[in-house]
Amino acid sequence: MSSLSATIQGVFNEPGCGKNTNKSEAERKKGCTKQLQPGGAAGGCAFDGAKIALQPLTDVAHLVHGPIACEGNSWDNRGARSSGSNIWRTGFTTDINETDVVFGGEKRLFKAIREIIEKYDPPAVFVYQTCVPAMIGDDINAVCKAAREKFGKPVIPINSPGFVGPKNLGNKLAGEAILDHVIGTEEPDYTTPYDINIIGEYNLSGELWQVKPLLDELGIRILSCLSGDGKYREVAYSHRARAAMMVCSKAMINVARKMEERYGIPFFEGSFYGIGDTSDSLREISRLLVERGAPDELLGRTEALIAREEARAWAAIEPYKPRFKGKKVLLITGGVKSWSVVAALQEAGLELVGTSVKKSTREDKEKIKELMGQDAHMIEDMTPREMYKMLKDARADIMLSGGRSQFVALKAAMPWLDINQERHHAYMGYVGMVELVRQIDKALYNPIWEQVRRAAPWDDASQSWQARAIAQMDAEAATLAADPERAEAVRRARKICNCKSVDLGTIEDAIAAHGLTMVESVREHTEASGGCGACTERIEGVIASLSAKMKPAALVAAE
Repeated sequence: MSSLSATIQGVFNEPGCGKNTNKSEAERKKGCTKQLQPGGAAGGCAFDGAKIALQPLTDVAHLVHGPIACEGNSWDNRGARSSGSNIWRTGFTTDINETDVVFGGEKRLFKAIREIIEKYDPPAVFVYQTCVPAMIGDDINAVCKAAREKFGKPVIPINSPGFVGPKNLGNKLAGEAILDHVIGTEEPDYTTPYDINIIGEYNLSGELWQVKPLLDELGIRILSCLSGDGKYREVAYSHRARAAMMVCSKAMINVARKMEERYGIPFFEGSFYGIGDTSDSLREISRLLVERGAPDELLGRTEALIAREEARAWAAIEPYKPRFKGKKVLLITGGVKSWSVVAALQEAGLELVGTSVKKSTREDKEKIKELMGQDAHMIEDMTPREMYKMLKDARADIMLSGGRSQFVALKAAMPWLDINQERHHAYMGYVGMVELVRQIDKALYNPIWEQVRRAAPWDDASQSWQARAIAQMDAEAATLAADPERAEAVRRARKICNCKSVDLGTIEDAIAAHGLTMVESVREHTEASGGCGACTERIEGVIASLSAKMKPAALVAAE
């Protein structure tokens, strides 16, 4: 575990991370340190994050070393698509039991690797470490090395047991494993001046295939995609690309940055959601390739393609704009590209009443302000009750969110559209933008909503559970508005850290009393963020809010 701890420390010290950009080297290391504490990892554990990041590699056998529940919970939980092999959708697990806990599970793991290679003959086997074998001391690095020497196949250890942290840490640990064991181990049959890598793209619902024809027309080759519809060998020779596009910096910024350091591959962060962002990304890809030696005429061909595709997309969207006039959207994406989806919705003529920024960086928030104005309603953490009231008060006509929030919209009898990882429609690129508009229109004008909003003839609408819930919320709001002291007490009592049951007032008092500027310092004084770490961003927000009010001279980092 010592080597794992060192890897985690190195991942946290990430100068490419948006939140770390303005920190000193010492603050980066200190501010991102989290306790390696077994227990809760709310919102997905590190193992889950690693599996999500790599499972879309389609010809790899993904073997989970642990109890069968770990494989069951992580299998096929994203709607990725494959154009080739489907072995990635086969669940492999060692299914360790009580005997393995006592005597160790390394022999069982070796036998599982041998069985996979003999039956399926994949180009590589990825072995994922989970909590139980990690805690009993199974050395998957040694087992993978022995299997690699015995069978002559790449057997890659993915050291990301769930207890080390949340899902996003697992994304980055998966990236570290790819950097250490895969990238640079093979050579492509040939290279061209038009070769690019796409990093942090998972081909959800086949979205990558909506953009690939555009790149193909320009002669731009996706040398490797990490990891949507990707193949092991493509990742192994991805170090020969001329440029890279980072789609999800929250997940794999470490991969893009280190490939730039090691192999000189420049990258940029872009998006293929919305007409404007798709055009900007195509321009930037072409610009980087020209800088790396591609012919200058690529820029002209790119502009011609953009002009043609934009004209088609705008023409396809135009009939929907009158139908969207005055329609308001509540956007709860759960992802880090809220600003990109905001831009796409505004292009369609929709009004945004609020957007989630729970996982957004400071740069993401600034982009949202540019799009929605400085008074943009950015939601850090909205409770289901608050979502319900916003919808029921008709402050929004439709909610776009992940599957977990759909029931709030259904209770409010309001249209809802899945915009997150489980979605069944692809929204990337120009054709994806048209599809997004079409699906929003279908949801908004579905006749079922008029029917479900009608009260049954025998019911008294004023006595329905919805009416009573709204009346109760309105009464509570009126009471707080009339009593500022109680309103302040309620605000301070809001739980920030659920694992340690630490409220906002406790954290604010500690920050004010000790001049705290780091999450780690807040943890030392209050124990907040000492559990799963999911509240870290909320604490950072509290620190930033108080820092703006306090005199700079009073802000001294606590040791």
